[in-house]
Amino acid sequence: MSDKIDIYDDRGTLLESGVDVMALAPTTNAAIGKIIKDTKRTVAINLAGIEKGLATGKYGGKGRQILGRGLEYDIVGNADAIAESVANFVKVSDDDDTNVKVIGGGKQLLVQVPSARTDAGADFVSGSTVSGAAVVETIINMFNTDMFDAPLVKGAVWGSYPQTMDMSGGNVASILSIPQQNEGLGFSLRNIMTNHVAAITGRKALNAAALSSIYEQAGMYEMGNAVGSFERHQLLGFAYQGLNGNNLVYEMVKENGKTGTVGTVIETVVDRAIEAGIIEVDHKAPSGYNFYKANDVSMWNAYAAAGQLAATLVNCGAGRAAQNVSSTILYFNDMLEKETGLPGCDMGRAQGTGVGFSFFSHSIYGGGGPGIFNGNHVVTRHSRGFAIPCVSAACSIDAGTQMITIEKTSALVGNVFGSIEEFREPIKAVAGAL
Repeated sequence: MSDKIDIYDDRGTLLESGVDVMALAPTTNAAIGKIIKDTKRTVAINLAGIEKGLATGKYGGKGRQILGRGLEYDIVGNADAIAESVANFVKVSDDDDTNVKVIGGGKQLLVQVPSARTDAGADFVSGSTVSGAAVVETIINMFNTDMFDAPLVKGAVWGSYPQTMDMSGGNVASILSIPQQNEGLGFSLRNIMTNHVAAITGRKALNAAALSSIYEQAGMYEMGNAVGSFERHQLLGFAYQGLNGNNLVYEMVKENGKTGTVGTVIETVVDRAIEAGIIEVDHKAPSGYNFYKANDVSMWNAYAAAGQLAATLVNCGAGRAAQNVSSTILYFNDMLEKETGLPGCDMGRAQGTGVGFSFFSHSIYGGGGPGIFNGNHVVTRHSRGFAIPCVSAACSIDAGTQMITIEKTSALVGNVFGSIEEFREPIKAVAGAL
């Protein structure tokens, strides 16, 4: 089987042909490397939130308010001066890669601390901490804040930290959660809310799936799941599901989108796998049932992963709702296994993820919509990078049916991170780096 693919964008346009899947590894592809590096060093500062918090005396979120201790500071009106000061505070040298940019007419700041700061630390938190400290010092200096009011500025920026482990109620936002919230080794890049991904990519489903795939597969490398023979397995799945390899996802959605179902997508996946020689009939049962064998197990997994995403887009797109993504993941794989006698996507792990995910997202537990889940969550962490891209895609085509909406959870990070081209158009970025 060939390990070379053609990469197509979310409109079915060829971007790069004859790409060796090994060139898509986060350890070698420059665009993926930049996305990972910028994820660690980029934060969003909510200047409008800081101004409102200071004016009302509401510090730290969760109903906390100090009456009579408000400060009338024109933060938004001085956004340009604040950005300049913050850049001077966070930079290490005049020619480093510090980047501070005003977003949303002064309501937000994009802050990218220099790589030297993240390189000098053991983890990724310097993006949030250094930026937060720089904003606090800038405001204190700019508005001549005395030592009695300085803690109020700190509270408006940092929230309730250090009384809480994270910056709860603060106005510094990273798409990465704090290290203490990771479920195990290598989960940092997988601990990103799917609503965030949908917002960053402007609700473009295939780009959302691509960005999620980049984070999930980079996580596989970090946790040791892409070593030796497993590396090709992961990269093939990434190429076909996450990067629309050979235009497979796009074509399957186009073929089944108008009148198709999850079941017809399965038929398409099986037919295409047979045509490509990836699977063939091993033997026929007396009933007439065909048992298939895979001539290339990892390539079959890649086709199953692409089919799982296509089924998600067809099914969730028909309902214009993200809620059924969990049951789509579950039953696509359940029926695919029954149709072929072969393992479904991710050797059964995606199907198992769908079982727990269905229960926790909207069954009798009903803890929340798909948009608040991530690859680090206790019920979605089990798949090796092939479930969460479908969830991000489903959230992108949701028409506002979630209880916890993208606008509520992800407006700030969507505006700020979405202003960076590599995050907004990850398929084009990866192809462009080849």
